[in-house]
Amino acid sequence: MALTSPEKRIWWNEPLSKIELTWIVIAFLWGLTMFGTMVYWHFTGEQNLSNEAYRIRPEVFAERTEAQAEKYKVREEGDTGIPVVKPPAGSDVYMLARRYEFWPILELEKDKQYRLHLSSMDVQHGFSLQPTNINLQIHPGYEMVLTVKPNKTGEYSVVCNEYCGVAHHAMVGRIYVVDSKK
Repeated sequence: MALTSPEKRIWWNEPLSKIELTWIVIAFLWGLTMFGTMVYWHFTGEQNLSNEAYRIRPEVFAERTEAQAEKYKVREEGDTGIPVVKPPAGSDVYMLARRYEFWPILELEKDKQYRLHLSSMDVQHGFSLQPTNINLQIHPGYEMVLTVKPNKTGEYSVVCNEYCGVAHHAMVGRIYVVDSKK
């Protein structure tokens, strides 16, 4: 509340000063610029994931993931013997999230395309592929499908970025990308 009343009670009928009008025009033009940039970047930025989502029962997704792991396992890693799975290029690849792991470890070939299927067995998890900018929410009862084509070899970390329980901080998975010419 002002200490004194304004001289003219109906202030919105007063003309704008040039400086106020200038800032209104600048703000409006900046808003149009930002909106246009967002539309342009959506089509040309090549950052939009080609993803699909389907309803699926967790036990069905687990069966598909386990069948893939059994069929394409190339080795085991870690104390718990997590399978490293190397499916053929162009195939469907399954990875499930459950407290507190991503399972199995995937080995994909560089410059080959895959359809990556993701789902949660228990609670909502995050799927953040580091150091890339792939970031998804993984929900139980839903299967997220991404078309991916890795273009750099190396070891990629899969990090859960949605709080999922007391061992959330330890929920890390891996995806290896290997040169297909070797």
